[in-house]
Amino acid sequence: MSELVFYPMAAATVLCALGVITRPNPVHSALFLVMTLFMLAVFYIILEAHLVAALQILVYAGAVMVLFLFVITLLNLKGDPDEPAHPLLRIVAYAVAATLAAGVAVVLMGDAGATGAGAVLAEGFGGTRALARVLFTDYLVAFELTSMLLLVAVVGAVVLAQRDPASESPSAESGEDA
Repeated sequence: MSELVFYPMAAATVLCALGVITRPNPVHSALFLVMTLFMLAVFYIILEAHLVAALQILVYAGAVMVLFLFVITLLNLKGDPDEPAHPLLRIVAYAVAATLAAGVAVVLMGDAGATGAGAVLAEGFGGTRALARVLFTDYLVAFELTSMLLLVAVVGAVVLAQRDPASESPSAESGEDA
């Protein structure tokens, strides 16, 4: 992949990822996450891992994001309109995040020159057989734990979204203001 293509795409992917964590509205964060996942799928296509790119779009940008939006809708989450009680904490958090990002960038830039630009891909890279072999041998436990984590998250969201009928007042149900 040419550096003229890689660096602008990488910058756009990082900007989309920053949009995920900086948006106060959870729906906007979820949409930025969808954009980030699509950008990652483009990287897989460039690496000629077409199956992985298709799975990235179908599983993550499709199914998992529908799950996230379902949970957001179920919990009726809204953005926090108020400023936090401690604005100094936000400044410290941004400083720590910027420091960590700069450290990661320095490490990655140092490794990029050492590995060389023309990496040779293994035969069958990104194909069904190679992906299944790695997924269901080396990463089987992580694969199953991820599915359990998603299941627990959905069940937890449903439990949290249930309202206690005893706590609702009759005036709220009839539409009268108390």
